[in-house]
Amino acid sequence: MKVSYKKLWKLLIDRDMMKKDLQAQAQISWASVTKMSKNENVSMDILLKVCETLNCGIEDIVEFVPDNVAE
Repeated sequence: MKVSYKKLWKLLIDRDMMKKDLQAQAQISWASVTKMSKNENVSMDILLKVCETLNCGIEDIVEFVPDNVAE
């Protein structure tokens, strides 16, 4: 299984936010934002900070994709 943050990026677009805005407001490192941009794993703490900042649930920012499905 792979992780996909497409929902997060769509949510940022819908809210007229940039990645740097999320990084600053959620007080997460730029390295974490970069990892999410590459659909890499980040800690649950990072995901919780993002959810708290955007006032949403984890299902609104991340989804799991089976390995055999193209992104």
